[in-house]
Amino acid sequence: MSNFRKNNISKMLTFKVVENVQLLPFIMERMYGISRNKAKALIVNRVVLVDNTITTFPLTELRPGQVVQIDRSKHKMSFHSNDIDIVYEDPYLLVVDKRAGLLSMSNNTRQETVQTVLNRYLEKGGGRNTSHLVHRLDRDTSGLMLYAKDVQTQQSFVQGWQELVTDRRYVALVSGEMENERGTIRSWLTEDKHFVTHSSPVDNGGKYAVTHYNVLAKSNGYSLVELELETGRKNQIRVHLAQLGYPIVGDRKYGSEDDSIKRLALHAYILCFQHPVTGKYLRFQTPVPLSFEKCLNGK
Repeated sequence: MSNFRKNNISKMLTFKVVENVQLLPFIMERMYGISRNKAKALIVNRVVLVDNTITTFPLTELRPGQVVQIDRSKHKMSFHSNDIDIVYEDPYLLVVDKRAGLLSMSNNTRQETVQTVLNRYLEKGGGRNTSHLVHRLDRDTSGLMLYAKDVQTQQSFVQGWQELVTDRRYVALVSGEMENERGTIRSWLTEDKHFVTHSSPVDNGGKYAVTHYNVLAKSNGYSLVELELETGRKNQIRVHLAQLGYPIVGDRKYGSEDDSIKRLALHAYILCFQHPVTGKYLRFQTPVPLSFEKCLNGK
């Protein structure tokens, strides 16, 4: 208790951080021992701010000098969706965790996408912002995505992607127990008229693609693989893993005969970047989907 200083303001509980700690246990201690579930609910329900920014990710890393506030006002704008979770929001951008089966965006204005969900939310807030896609995930891939609230922030990311985005990793469940624990796949990718991507070990005029992989676990005839992209080509991970002889579970397009979890077993689970406006370094990580773990455990 002596490690923190508390200030009482009419509608805000304010706490100063003096040591490295995650947000969830910090809230539990500062709120005098409230349960883990209640502390998590405060965070998820968008009433917790870190340095004046709404933060909805319970495992956010806090550093000395940061200020955490809990808004006791009952007029916070709520967000409810079965398709996505907002894990971070500030005046310039949104980081979301999307489910498999949902498009990032579409030219069909009647089709439900991550972008239409976010635009309804932003419209409800009464502001002038709309969501602008920074990078895509395939419809059948789940995980972390980044949207800007204005064109200027979007273009900052587009033009400075290599410098701003420092870590972007995926996790995949593949058929077979991989022999090599880690490695790198390099090839040239081309797409045919049927929208199927093909990989070549030599330059055939296609786009050069590099994927680094690391096996996290393997059992029961499956491997859980972490993947880091050096390039971001269409279907790159799916094609490269199929090329190794270990197609992603549920990926019938690229050779998988296993559809045991009724989805493509690919999830974008780590996203780290430098904020193009504030300069802050931000890191996000979502859990490995439970269905992936169940396959590994034979359940």
